[in-house]
Amino acid sequence: MTDSGPKADLQLYLQDARDVLLLKLDGLSEYDLRRPMTPTGTNLLGLVKHLTSAEAAYFGETFGRPFETPRLWIATDAEPNSDLWATADESREQIVGLYRAAWAHSDATIAALPLDALGRVPWGPRSELTLHRILVHMIGETHRHAGHADIVRELVDGSVGQRGENDNLPPGDPTWWAAHHARLEQVAREAGARA
Repeated sequence: MTDSGPKADLQLYLQDARDVLLLKLDGLSEYDLRRPMTPTGTNLLGLVKHLTSAEAAYFGETFGRPFETPRLWIATDAEPNSDLWATADESREQIVGLYRAAWAHSDATIAALPLDALGRVPWGPRSELTLHRILVHMIGETHRHAGHADIVRELVDGSVGQRGENDNLPPGDPTWWAAHHARLEQVAREAGARA
């Protein structure tokens, strides 16, 4: 993106979060993509599936520009949480492809409308929101789930960092990280004993 200005800046931050989220899927098996890594079942492919639905709804339905696709997982009669996990029949390629299609649709909405364009959100406490507000919301939502993906990926196989080469972590080999972890555990125990 070579444009500058508020809309381009917002779109840049949204795209950054999208890219980071998909990077967390690299090199994993179908099993590891679906593994529920928290007591509530958080998993990598489910995060992508959820954001597919969110982008389709917020940048599609909200602005009268429906995302043409088979029924998404957030329909009112869908199984609870069905947007947060992938079935055995839903492939990585299918879900990632649908996510990329949803974000292309979102980008078309962003390009077509001014930031002050009003959209109608049929759910939630506020029914009318501007494109600007929706963009800010989706940046927050996507970065939040990219953060979840950071942690889930570390739990799956120990892979850490934001972007491979630029891993945004201090240098340290496994021995250093083990010592760091032990130090933090000791601090937590000391603080807990004082409480």
